Amino acid sequence: MGTCSLVRMMSLLQLDLRMLRMLLALSPPPSSHWKFRKHPPLMLMETETVVEILPETPLMETETVVETLLELPLDVLMDIFSLLELPDLIRASFVCSFWRSAYSSLHNQLGQYKRPQTPCLLYASEADGENGACLYSLAEKRVYKLTLPDPPIRSRHLIGSSYGWLVTADEKSELHLLNPITGQQIVLPSVITIEQVEPILDSAGAVNNYKMWDLEQDDDPNEFPDCLCIRAFVFPDPPTGSYIVVLIHNPERYLSFARVGDYKWTSLPGENYEQCIHMDGLLYAFTETGGVYTFDLTGPTITRNIIAEEMENYISATDGHMYVVQAPWGDMLQVCRDTECTEGFTKTKKMMLYKTDMAAKELVEMHGLHDHVLFLGRSQLQCLSAEEYPQLKTNCVYFTDDMTYISKYKNDDRDIGILNLENGSREEIVPQLWCNWPNPIWITPNLMRMNM
Repeated sequence: MGTCSLVRMMSLLQLDLRMLRMLLALSPPPSSHWKFRKHPPLMLMETETVVEILPETPLMETETVVETLLELPLDVLMDIFSLLELPDLIRASFVCSFWRSAYSSLHNQLGQYKRPQTPCLLYASEADGENGACLYSLAEKRVYKLTLPDPPIRSRHLIGSSYGWLVTADEKSELHLLNPITGQQIVLPSVITIEQVEPILDSAGAVNNYKMWDLEQDDDPNEFPDCLCIRAFVFPDPPTGSYIVVLIHNPERYLSFARVGDYKWTSLPGENYEQCIHMDGLLYAFTETGGVYTFDLTGPTITRNIIAEEMENYISATDGHMYVVQAPWGDMLQVCRDTECTEGFTKTKKMMLYKTDMAAKELVEMHGLHDHVLFLGRSQLQCLSAEEYPQLKTNCVYFTDDMTYISKYKNDDRDIGILNLENGSREEIVPQLWCNWPNPIWITPNLMRMNM
């Protein structure tokens, strides 16, 4: 990059990014609707972007900034765009053809757009049809509407969300990876390839249903597809430049994994798993009784290594859920979520936070997160710095509910909110906007498309 370009960019970066957004009038009306196509342009807004000059912004200053941005070389403009949150980046691509080319170049060059995104709440609304979904932006406190591919999102169970990808299970528990921002969807191996699942064939020899090991003689096999998949995790797979999907499933909470493009699931030893996390090239798996195990998924033979058969002072989440998340400062944290059921509604009461001391094989209680924020639920567990995400509330847990959604619970109210770790108070994120099914879930928007 030339010296002149660098000086120009630095002079622009001295402007507050929020002011830059206002000057460029990048904020659309609340009814903005994103629509996906198979070929570029990746996204189109159905509503026209209206550029307006805010009263508090001098006209000459606005013109100067816009003219300067239009004069910048493409690589410098891309560097500036890489600092924008995704909604602003999409809006910027509609300003002119030159900005569109900067957006396209940034989108196509893998790894160049690294701006940390604020998590959003993805949910369905009855008003938006079977394939419609909504994205509530915590950064902007605004709803965006998405149109997603078949099978209809209203018929799916959302069992995981990581790195911008949803893992969904349809009515027969068949699984898909779905990026709701790009619309890209990838079929995962059939559940009948899971070691503990046996297909049931019809008279013509086609798969009609399936059953799981340990099926009691009097149990109805038709009930099992509804509760086979418990939760899913998506982790980067550096050797392939793609992703690995890890599935916790019944019976007995087994672990299976598949790389994108595999034709079958590979079973891992052990049972009663509760959570997984990927750290330092290893898969860490945690059991309901406090056991900690690691797997190296890169080798030809996969073995289970024991870190701890159980942790000292481990607290079983019998009345809630246990979560594991890596903190920005490196520690592995465990969170015990205590819930209660009143009048058929499961509600979060409190969160207990611990640091995992692997050397001593014990949990050390923590008293709050201070200037950090937690996101919990079926989604990727995240501990974020409030300094990097100023729109979020410090020392708080943003949570969605975490039930195993068999059919009889589909219409139950969802347990979603913000819990203050200092005083235990709870508040709603927004007045309820969502349908109870599919279950609302956190997702961190991601523009990347997977190379198949």
